[in-house]
Amino acid sequence: MSKIDVVIMAAGKGTRMKSSMPKVLHRLGGRALLQHVIDTANHIQAHRVVVITGHGAEQVEAVLATQTGLEFVRQMPQLGTGHAMQQAVPLLDDEGVTLVLSGDVPLIQADTLLALLKLCDEQHLALLTLQTPTPAGYGRILRNLQQQVIGIVEEKDASEVQKKINEIYSGIMAVPTRLLRQWLVRLDNRNAQGEFYLTDVVGFAVADACEVKAYGIDQAWQVEGVNTPVQLAALERTYQQLQAQQLMQQGVRLADPARIDVRGELICGADVDIDINNVFEGRVTLGEGVRIGSNCVIINADIGAGTQVLGFTYIDGEDKGVRIGSGARIGPFARLRPGADLGDEVHIGNFVEVKNSSMAKGAKANHLAYLGDLSVGERVNYGAGVISANYDGANKHPTTIEADVHIGSNSVLVSPLTVGAGGTIGAGSVITKDTAPGALTVARGKQVSIPDWQRPVKKSK
Repeated sequence: MSKIDVVIMAAGKGTRMKSSMPKVLHRLGGRALLQHVIDTANHIQAHRVVVITGHGAEQVEAVLATQTGLEFVRQMPQLGTGHAMQQAVPLLDDEGVTLVLSGDVPLIQADTLLALLKLCDEQHLALLTLQTPTPAGYGRILRNLQQQVIGIVEEKDASEVQKKINEIYSGIMAVPTRLLRQWLVRLDNRNAQGEFYLTDVVGFAVADACEVKAYGIDQAWQVEGVNTPVQLAALERTYQQLQAQQLMQQGVRLADPARIDVRGELICGADVDIDINNVFEGRVTLGEGVRIGSNCVIINADIGAGTQVLGFTYIDGEDKGVRIGSGARIGPFARLRPGADLGDEVHIGNFVEVKNSSMAKGAKANHLAYLGDLSVGERVNYGAGVISANYDGANKHPTTIEADVHIGSNSVLVSPLTVGAGGTIGAGSVITKDTAPGALTVARGKQVSIPDWQRPVKKSK
């Protein structure tokens, strides 16, 4: 196949979204609608991807600025789809094929586009169409008695008879660029909308004896656009159902396929078990035999084989990521923050928070604790209520806890310091200096008891 130039329509205002954000930046499955379309274009190995911006152009272009291989043209003012293509065509290669996509149609599949391009075959105008019992709002496909495509009529220009046609144009076409360039200069705006319709090129193709072919699909979700929050929510559920089906086909066991949200990339090994109401964002990998309890949020994390993440756990790796080794037990009600690096067989219990800290094999923090900027050795027992005081008001400081240390409950470790291997910290201690290996260290006020002490009593009114 020759070079494929993808042009993505993303200039519309999206008034019905009732939002200050450009419509194509609203998110579905954790990514902007437009990003889904760009990713699909990259999947079919497009030679060039041109995004037509208009309303909110600066915002749209800023969001995509870090991505390589994108080119932008602006449509100012927005005078219709044909006018939009007129802005893009100077960037296109006459020797290739132009594939026109919509930035608010996020679920179009790469296989469908490849089939459309094959039908185009570098010489035909190929349209992606859909048979639907509810065609309202879409352009209708016009055919002659021989069932050849002879035109597209937009909804506002259609007669009552034409409005009854159930084959609609999806807004997606593949066309030899050399022909598209010729047809675009012939467009006019003599229609109900007063706009330049890209769909008018169908009539030009017929007049020029260029065969117009239609590739029909029956999966409406592939070509459903987003114009309102209601449509966005409905398409989100469709997207999540598709993700759930793919996971189950890979062998993942979902307690309820309707109650999982994948807002990024979820990679699962064999025999993964996921309970209800879980959200996965960014890039998450679950090793063989991982079990995820209910109501967890997991963002940018790598979880090793056989690990259990119990209910209501919140794991957010942000840009640093979170790593959990094999055979670990996390939660319930645990919070792992960026930079948490937990080894094999580590236990993190209820209401324990870990940030920018490593824990070696077999270390445990089972209750009500905070670990920040710590390096924790093997088999350490980090007691209930223990916190690392790692922030002096201006800078963070590290603490090292060597192997086989026992930290008694309700202790405070004031960074920076090192707790020597095999040492014990007595409960309730505030540790501000390094401790020797094997030592028992206690740092708390002397207990005082006053016999027969009477509490104050309230005076009667």
